[in-house]
Amino acid sequence: MPSYKSSRNAEDIKRELSSILRELKDPRIQNNFISIVRVEVSNDLSFCKVYISAMEGIEKAKEAIQGLKSATGYIKREIGQRLHLRQIPNLSFTATDAIEYSANISKILHSLKDE
Repeated sequence: MPSYKSSRNAEDIKRELSSILRELKDPRIQNNFISIVRVEVSNDLSFCKVYISAMEGIEKAKEAIQGLKSATGYIKREIGQRLHLRQIPNLSFTATDAIEYSANISKILHSLKDE
């Protein structure tokens, strides 16, 4: 079970990553409607796994992941400057289809409501 401090750090990193993603100029990131679904941080803040989802589906999320991997150095530097952490975690980006999945469930529920 994650401690309070690590979950707070995960939320802080998620908030700052959202802000940083809006500033990036890479067309693989800008042209896709991507969202940070979840951030998992290790207890010692050495590793951070970021789950990314796109409105257009898993393929667009994977395309955005390639852009994020190329900008990892810039993102780590910005997180370090904004959060003043003792150790900046190594970032790992993973594509997920959470938004597409939830949109599909919402569509199914609305179709049941109409019947």
